[in-house]
Amino acid sequence: MSSPFVFSEGSFEAFRHLVERRDVNTVILHRQGAAGGLAVEVEANLTHEELLEALPADEPRLVVHELAFATPDGTRRNEQLLIFWDPVGAAGQEQAYEAAFTAVQNLLETSLVQLRARQAGELEYRKLVALARTAAEHRPGG
Repeated sequence: MSSPFVFSEGSFEAFRHLVERRDVNTVILHRQGAAGGLAVEVEANLTHEELLEALPADEPRLVVHELAFATPDGTRRNEQLLIFWDPVGAAGQEQAYEAAFTAVQNLLETSLVQLRARQAGELEYRKLVALARTAAEHRPGG
């Protein structure tokens, strides 16, 4: 599928690492240059707190994060989240990042739990777990 965004070669590698390696659970992308291509800012194994610290207070980011959690019966689960970080102070960049959000969805072609967050409180761990559990329950075979 054609996309108006240019993904850096590093973006493709980061997505592959997220899927294939256990030492990478987070990829954070930002727009760069006049063409607005997407480039990797962070590719790492981040705790929830580190993820929140990595998000700038005044600039949007796209985040693919593998959330690890336990179900009420104690089963360990992982769900991939696609987060559009659009903080209140980032006015004027929403449209370009929304298009990039769609481009990442199309590129990854997987069942990602998707959300848009404007404040850090919307990314509270328990809220993310509830969202991931709900998505898993509604997925065929979930």
